[in-house]
Amino acid sequence: MGSGLVKTMVTSLVILLLGGVIALVVVLYVSGDDKNGDAQSIDEIVEHSYQTSEITTDLEDGSFVRIQFQVVTDSKDAKEEIAKREFQLKNILIKELSKMHAEDFKSGLGNLEDVVQLKLNELMIDGKITDVYTISKILQ
Repeated sequence: MGSGLVKTMVTSLVILLLGGVIALVVVLYVSGDDKNGDAQSIDEIVEHSYQTSEITTDLEDGSFVRIQFQVVTDSKDAKEEIAKREFQLKNILIKELSKMHAEDFKSGLGNLEDVVQLKLNELMIDGKITDVYTISKILQ
């Protein structure tokens, strides 16, 4: 009679353990596929993007650059805020570009985008800047 009770308890524990593992797998893998993380879809990126006006300024070595950016935000409110802050964006760009040489544009354009993103995020109140893309550049 004692061994029958032990077999029943072990069987019950195994069934409960298997049920728990199956529930864990369902929760982690099946329900997690709906969102695929926090990545924005291309439609959201376009909807939350702000295109700057072209900016022409001189570089430290005397060259001139005409450049334009696409600023991607995380929300509609952030897009509206960055549109209002375009004068601050232009100020950041002029200051950063005045430190650069023509050679920096061959290898350091990604660094400029990162600096612009970082400095804009320091100013932002409603949301944040997720990416900055250079969409036009003419070096003279």
